[in-house]
Amino acid sequence: MSLRAAEDDPATEIHLPADIDWEMLDKSKFFFLGAALFSGVSGTLYPIVVLKTRQQVMLNNCPCFKMAASIFRSEGWRGFYRGFGTSLMGTIPARSLYMGALEVTKSNVGNVASVRLGLSEASASAIANAAAGVSAAMAAQLVWTPIDVVSQRLMVQGGDKYSGGIDAFRKIVRADGVRGLYRGFGISILTYAPSNAVWWASYSMAHRGIWSGIGCYFCSKSDENVYRPDGKSVVAVQAFSAAMASGASALVTMPLDTIKTRLQVLDGGCGRTLTAVQTVRNLVKEGGLGACYRGLGPRWASMSISATTMITTYEFLKRLSTKNQESFAL
Repeated sequence: MSLRAAEDDPATEIHLPADIDWEMLDKSKFFFLGAALFSGVSGTLYPIVVLKTRQQVMLNNCPCFKMAASIFRSEGWRGFYRGFGTSLMGTIPARSLYMGALEVTKSNVGNVASVRLGLSEASASAIANAAAGVSAAMAAQLVWTPIDVVSQRLMVQGGDKYSGGIDAFRKIVRADGVRGLYRGFGISILTYAPSNAVWWASYSMAHRGIWSGIGCYFCSKSDENVYRPDGKSVVAVQAFSAAMASGASALVTMPLDTIKTRLQVLDGGCGRTLTAVQTVRNLVKEGGLGACYRGLGPRWASMSISATTMITTYEFLKRLSTKNQESFAL
């Protein structure tokens, strides 16, 4: 990949490390290392997810720090990891599906957009990333929705109703059948598909924009009038681009995420299942549009930290998993 630098010398170019597509990866190494790396990331960020989930299902708004203090006083550190074992069980297969669908779609759509449709590199990259985000989200939700339902029940209702993940799984199936495990599946797709599309397209544009605008300041100039960034600069730009993309994605999809969480956790009383319309009405009654954005702070923080960690870990994972390591050394 090469991007024009915004410098006085228009002939100067920034040469970034080559993009790694699906065909360049050692698949077994890619999935094995990916499972290990992202399990660690999930464990680090899980307490923030617990805070976000509890805020979304409360009838009244509660500040994030007050909520955290309440959980710590009543449940200790274990309260921040309720349902984590169940969540971790789903993380590995869901992440594997996500990464596979992401890379295959990105490579195929990128080739079609640039070669057959004749679009510019920037446009083809944004379209390929958006399409890859949609397909990856849809593939992962087939596994992740049941895990999400169980883990969120444990986060919110904990030991009061369930003794663990297996007990929650059995009780949900006994009460609602297999459909109970896929409560909110439709709204999950409506949440995560556009969220991923917005995130990956925004990331692609932010990443390209930073390198095109001020990238030359992160590079050293060679004798061939070429700017080459070091490894730290590449990671810093990836991280900042991920944080920017997370902000856009969180704002766009937060109401859908709140509705999804409530559908998966709350009942309508007397064993009845709430519909999406009823959930929206209840939210509006509780606090208008602002109620749909409860937990925005933790979600934004979670998405930004997760995305920053994820993208830097993901790019590192791809470089570790290339068939020819020397070709992609920073």
